Amino acid sequence: MDIRQWMSGSLFFATALMLFVSFLSYRKRHLPVAKTMILIMLSAACYSLGYAFEVLSRSLDEVKLSLQIEYLGIPFVTTLWFFQVIQFTGTASRYRKRLAVLLFVIPAAVFFLHMTNDWHHLVYEQYVLNESATIPLYTTVKGPWYKVHTVYNYSILLFGMLLFIPMYWRALPAVRKQIVVLLLGAVAPMFFNLFFWTGSNVDLTPFGFAVSGIAYVWGILRFNLLRLTPLAMAKVFETIRDGVVLFDYEGQIVSYNSAAEKVLPELGLTKRYPVDMEKVLSASPELLERIRAASDEDERFPFHRFHGNRKRHYSCSLSFIYDSGRVTIGKILMFNDITELKESEAGLRENARQLFELNAFKDKLFTVVAHDIRDPFALLVSLTELLGDELTAADFEHAELVRELKGQVQSTFHLVENLLDWYRSQKGKVVFHPLGWNLQQVVRQALLLAGSRAGMKQIQLTEQIDEKLTVRADKEMLDLILRNLLSNAIKFTGLGGMIEIGAKLEGDRIVVSVRDNGAGMDDQTSELLRLEEPFLKVMVNGDDSGDTRFGLALTREFVRIHGGSLWFESKPGVGTTFSFSLSGSAVRLDAFDNGGMEEDYESDFGG
Repeated sequence: MDIRQWMSGSLFFATALMLFVSFLSYRKRHLPVAKTMILIMLSAACYSLGYAFEVLSRSLDEVKLSLQIEYLGIPFVTTLWFFQVIQFTGTASRYRKRLAVLLFVIPAAVFFLHMTNDWHHLVYEQYVLNESATIPLYTTVKGPWYKVHTVYNYSILLFGMLLFIPMYWRALPAVRKQIVVLLLGAVAPMFFNLFFWTGSNVDLTPFGFAVSGIAYVWGILRFNLLRLTPLAMAKVFETIRDGVVLFDYEGQIVSYNSAAEKVLPELGLTKRYPVDMEKVLSASPELLERIRAASDEDERFPFHRFHGNRKRHYSCSLSFIYDSGRVTIGKILMFNDITELKESEAGLRENARQLFELNAFKDKLFTVVAHDIRDPFALLVSLTELLGDELTAADFEHAELVRELKGQVQSTFHLVENLLDWYRSQKGKVVFHPLGWNLQQVVRQALLLAGSRAGMKQIQLTEQIDEKLTVRADKEMLDLILRNLLSNAIKFTGLGGMIEIGAKLEGDRIVVSVRDNGAGMDDQTSELLRLEEPFLKVMVNGDDSGDTRFGLALTREFVRIHGGSLWFESKPGVGTTFSFSLSGSAVRLDAFDNGGMEEDYESDFGG
């Protein structure tokens, strides 16, 4: 095999290799940088293929035809590589289309001028037969546009390398390897091309593209060259909201993002990286100690610094970076700013402390109400009752005023009792003892207690309850429910009115109804009860129905504790019917004989 066959075979192999790189790039054609790589490799393949034909040429016409194939790629390959560098580095992203047009003006002109070279000889002035060697068959005398294109190629190669330098120093280790592969793809053809300018008649540049092809295949398969560009990785790194600092296996700071510089401003004072972390982080000895003492496991720890007059809090995460063989190659430190969370937490703690103090004061206040107000009111009720009876018996002329006074005192006393009952229920201090009770006997007992007050207004109290009906309820709560409903009915029923208590069995529930023919419920109370507004919103200064509303709200809560519900129907001028449901049955049971149904249990509740 002579030298021509050996060279042409090597060039055909280089062409096949570059076509293979184009195929690998085509598989990732959705990436702009991969599309550019396809064009670079196709241009280089045309150069290599055409030069293989030129080596095998036997005449000037064959040489010229081979050069036409070569010039399908020669004018564009270097410019395409430079455009790929622009894509990687993100240079002039807003003006990239206009820049592409400008970059390809000279290559397009060279291509056109070579196609028409026989008319003007601006690229090759003449072809000279090489009588001293078989390669090349013809040497060429270069024209002015050939020299223009050469200067242009070397200039953009130089600019491309300069664009890569700053990115290389700030890039992640994996990205640095990609940058080296791309630089090798440009340096290899340029290096081989220099032999041509040192006096050699053989153009070795296509062999340089073969080296580039091998480098690109290695980069694509080993370093994911076209999977994520360095620019994309750098943008991801910079746009992370948390601060990130990268360390190599020697403990040197390799890179950091802008968020990390806000946490550690001293990072921006160092102009060249990598640098020993002790030189940069000397102002944070506790952070240095954490990083040095880190074992092979990831860890989290708190960190804080003062920025101006404000203390910033961070949650730090220190993780190890491994290569494919699980060998530690570095560390990554992340700062998550939790200052606002810490400040909010401190504010919540202060609010909780204040609420605790207010709640303690409220408890003390209700204790005072229970001991220092309730007992005097009870005594006052007894005294007004005695006084009223004596004055009535003596036919005192102001007996009516005394009876009114007695009524107001009793009403206020009931309000205080309801308030204390509600407070105990909210504090969970009321013990719930549901037992079996004869409903008729319980109701008659409640009617007996309310009889004196009803008698003052000549109100007729009746009950229509089957003696077999038995309810399961807490006796004290049931008495309070009935007392409040009867008290309200008496208050709003006029002289000579009627109040009736009835009950009926509906499945396993007993529905108790308290019906009166009084004035009916006012619209405000009716609406608020339907909306279940808190009782504090319904107590109106100067409104004597405030205690009524309060009592109804408390009644509703106690009915709910029994698992039932309270509802009502009211028509102005016709009367009001309050109904509530309780668990029960139609089994004969004496009022206090609950031994056969007793199932005693206690339950604290919070209202």
